[in-house]
Amino acid sequence: MPATPRRMASQGDPRVLFVMNLVLSAVFGTVVVWGLSVVGLLGFSVWNAASLTLILMAITHLVTR
Repeated sequence: MPATPRRMASQGDPRVLFVMNLVLSAVFGTVVVWGLSVVGLLGFSVWNAASLTLILMAITHLVTR
């Protein structure tokens, strides 16, 4: 009976993970800010989208640690 290969979990390249986190957080943050501006709860601006992007990146980093 052949030996079964061990499956090793790969952490991935941290630079790629950082860029993926940045892009996905930016897209999601921009959509959320845009949605809140449509409803009238928040004005749409680059500052608001960037702020939410940084907050989402920090939360994602803490949760995945």
